[in-house]
Amino acid sequence: MPLHKRWSEEVIPAEQRPSWPILLREQHGIVTRAQLRAYGHSAADIVANLEAGRWQRVLPRVYATFTGDLPREAKIHSALRYGGGYAVLSHRTAAEKWLLLPVVEGPVEITVPYSSSAISQPLLVKVHRSRALRHSAADTWPPRTRLTDTIVDLAVSQPTAREALNVVVDLVSRSKVPVHAMKECVELRPPFRFRAEILRGLDLVAGGLMSALEVEFKERVEELHGLPSGDRQTPIEVDGKTLWEDVTYDSHGAEVTVRLDGRATHAMAAVAFRDRRRDNAAELADRARLVYGWQDVRNSPCQVAAEVRTVLLREGWVPTARRGNCPRCS
Repeated sequence: MPLHKRWSEEVIPAEQRPSWPILLREQHGIVTRAQLRAYGHSAADIVANLEAGRWQRVLPRVYATFTGDLPREAKIHSALRYGGGYAVLSHRTAAEKWLLLPVVEGPVEITVPYSSSAISQPLLVKVHRSRALRHSAADTWPPRTRLTDTIVDLAVSQPTAREALNVVVDLVSRSKVPVHAMKECVELRPPFRFRAEILRGLDLVAGGLMSALEVEFKERVEELHGLPSGDRQTPIEVDGKTLWEDVTYDSHGAEVTVRLDGRATHAMAAVAFRDRRRDNAAELADRARLVYGWQDVRNSPCQVAAEVRTVLLREGWVPTARRGNCPRCS
């Protein structure tokens, strides 16, 4: 029987329970009062171990069978055990488990049914509630929300619609989850906030945009300044491998590449080497190229647009009658 069963240990017949060492290993030394009683520990025994300093109380009715600081995995299982048999990791913590986001210290986020008595505990666990938990939970250990639901939950939890859109673009492109699967999730479990922006973010990903910075460039630089809409994720051959350029304008008569450097991974040695090879390949092909980051696009979109326009014109782009409507330039 899987350890992330949806009922308490005390109601499982003894012959079907995992052994005590297996239980401790799978839950990283974390147990509930009900589990302790089910495995033969009396109330007096629990108190004695706590008073002797062999165990420690972590959350209401949840204990660590060791002393000292709790590792991250022990905190995760403490939150799950506190949330009850149906609790699952969600939001930021689920995203960490899906390898969408780096692990950061902070409260573990879980989602529980509305009938659960669990409430958020400062510094330790943040509790969310859902009526559709049975449909959004993945069959994983430790239990967590499905990848699609995790991304939707993170988008809904953002403070603004714009940040919700950026989360969708970044995480969907990073996870490689199919856009149709994301749209099915939104349709089956409509988010109560930012639904339009979430769907718009999915459309942008379907159109080739791969990051929030690419969205900013498209809207703040191209659209507001009357520039042509470049082609996204254009394949190029470098050293026998296919790499991808963020924005190119060959279809508009100008051999121009714009590279958008907006992710922390660009500081990694392997990525830096790849980018140098792309730069060298562009130079050898006599291609014009421009590189911009978050600060450029966010703080100086008009200057970026002016530079792109200058290079496009130099390389053969013929402007159309469409003009920009940037409020900064007006």
